[in-house]
Amino acid sequence: MTSRRANLLTAAGLLALMALVPLTAPRWARVLRQPLTALVEEESPAATPLPPAAPRAPEAEVQRRISVRLYFEAGDRFGLVPEERSVPFSSDLSGQIRSVVEELIHGSATGLLPPLAPQVKVIEVFVSARGVAYVNLSKEISAGLHGGSRAELLTVYAVVNSITGNFPAIKRVQILVDDRPVPTLAGHVDLSRPLPPDMTFVALPSSPSPSSAASPAPSPVAGVRS
Repeated sequence: MTSRRANLLTAAGLLALMALVPLTAPRWARVLRQPLTALVEEESPAATPLPPAAPRAPEAEVQRRISVRLYFEAGDRFGLVPEERSVPFSSDLSGQIRSVVEELIHGSATGLLPPLAPQVKVIEVFVSARGVAYVNLSKEISAGLHGGSRAELLTVYAVVNSITGNFPAIKRVQILVDDRPVPTLAGHVDLSRPLPPDMTFVALPSSPSPSSAASPAPSPVAGVRS
């Protein structure tokens, strides 16, 4: 092919292209003016809608708990023995005190004696602005006392010490029975006024049994005469 014929073919191609552009310009102008989503819908086949996502199950809430110290009766000697217990946390002080007293009613987990009969119910607990907790208990608290003044003392101060020992804001506790103040539970402890804690009722650690091996005598120290 000569260069002259090649030039003629190139010129003819350019002329054909120039004639085609005006014919297709309206279509390209319409396409370029459409939004991208319209082009996708026009050129893509109808898509099957996806099923809605299944709602996620709410995660189980972990209830916050706190450790408290409760006082139960010692079985081998007179006095109260502390026992650690985990109870649900409550932002309401009255509700938190109520849970502590109810744990006392449930009894010891280590074999200590219960200071309150299991039939006792907590009717209500309320706290004054002066730091006095009023604990309203059912009448069964008196029916379960059969040990004279010692049993009454331990019952009263198991409640008082357990509350004041766990809540520093509480300075005194007054026990009510069936919505009323009472002079005493069994004729020995004055309940006509709020009582402060008394840790003298906490039992001392028990002494080692006589059967335990005796400790060896200490060796004499230099400079000290036996």
